[in-house]
Amino acid sequence: MNPKADFFFDEPGQWQKEFEKLRTILLDTGLEEEVKWGCPCYTYHGKNIILIHGFKEYCALLLFKGALLKDTDNILIQQTENVQAARQIRFTGLQEINDWEKVIKTYVYEAVEVEKSGIQVKMKETREFEMPEEFQHKLNENPELQEAFEALTPGRQRAYLLHFSSAKQPKTREARIEKYIPQILKRKGLND
Repeated sequence: MNPKADFFFDEPGQWQKEFEKLRTILLDTGLEEEVKWGCPCYTYHGKNIILIHGFKEYCALLLFKGALLKDTDNILIQQTENVQAARQIRFTGLQEINDWEKVIKTYVYEAVEVEKSGIQVKMKETREFEMPEEFQHKLNENPELQEAFEALTPGRQRAYLLHFSSAKQPKTREARIEKYIPQILKRKGLND
């Protein structure tokens, strides 16, 4: 147990018993416990394997390369269509975790083997993401913006495209684009 992670388990909340049980299971697999993104993260030789997190409707384990696992028990969930590598195992109660303990460990061991093998998730290219026509229009009319956008890393480009295209209304897409043009021109990412 890493004392730096204790805050997560000591904080009163909806999923505390479930979090404690998940911690016990994961520590029993021999992974190292760290804290990343404000959550307990379990690593193998410094590589992220799995983390524990909670939501209103469920608590979950997030397997960083879950897309590469066999999922023989059909329990891995892709959070949204844009999540490429990670997969969740969701729980709504302590009994469910107790019932799935052996299955959870099997998935963790498989995730460690995937990490040892060096296999990587093939990520979609930026051009495979939807380009909102409002943004394409701005790029076409402003060569400086086009150049600045192309100079961004693929991950930063994808973040902008996902943020812009997730708005359902054209007016909202246009407002988002206008808001972030200065940031793109400074060659900064969405969250920089």
